[in-house]
Amino acid sequence: MSNAILKGKRGIIFGALDENSIAWKVAEACHREGARFTLTNAPVAMRFGQLQKLGESLQCEVIPADATSIEDLEQLLTKSMEILGGKLDFMLHSIGMSVNVRKKKSYTDLNHDWMQKTFDVSAISFHKLMQTAYKMDAMNTQGSIVALTYIAAQRVFPDYSEMAESKSLLESFARSFGYHYGTSKQVRINTISQSPTMTTAGSGISGFDEFFSYADKMSPLGNADAESCADYCAMLFSDYTRMVTMQNLYHDGGFSAMGMSPAILE
Repeated sequence: MSNAILKGKRGIIFGALDENSIAWKVAEACHREGARFTLTNAPVAMRFGQLQKLGESLQCEVIPADATSIEDLEQLLTKSMEILGGKLDFMLHSIGMSVNVRKKKSYTDLNHDWMQKTFDVSAISFHKLMQTAYKMDAMNTQGSIVALTYIAAQRVFPDYSEMAESKSLLESFARSFGYHYGTSKQVRINTISQSPTMTTAGSGISGFDEFFSYADKMSPLGNADAESCADYCAMLFSDYTRMVTMQNLYHDGGFSAMGMSPAILE
């Protein structure tokens, strides 16, 4: 059911790959709530995903862009504003990649060139996006920028590898840029720390199925699914959260507040 909380708002959604992607669900939720937006992902990801199908179903433009490239981001922002008819009200950064995780490299034997690539794609791209939008004055006053993160930024999850450091950096960028964007344009920047979610990216992490079950038992409400995360993102893009900024917001069924649960002992 739609409450049209994003009616008249314009944005860009990064990172939808297929129907299991959180960004895919966010796009559907934003469309339902009345927003107009463009979709984007890296050209290589688009070859393996189904983003064009999503664009057709939601009647929105798909623009390939490498989020690590300033030139690509400039072109993406310019074209999006032309298509949508003005400055942007929201952006979602849902981007993460680790070759070390994909290649199942041990944390104590990481390839550091790959690690730098992980940081560039998964975290530094967030700063590049915000800096480019800031310099281009691409965001409307009281706009909202959200990035997806994970609690491994604060706690040790050995199989998450250097993605944990990427998420720590991502969250720090949100706080630091949140100050500058807030004081100059009242644009708010937040991160959502989501439950383990059955996505294409998540399934590539060693032991993911076991941890998904563990987190579900530990969380009083169970794991938050992609659809509920999408609703949360839509709320953060809306005017209902116009005074929330520089926060890391846990959307995890209560997992982050738990010490031990009897369900685990059983």
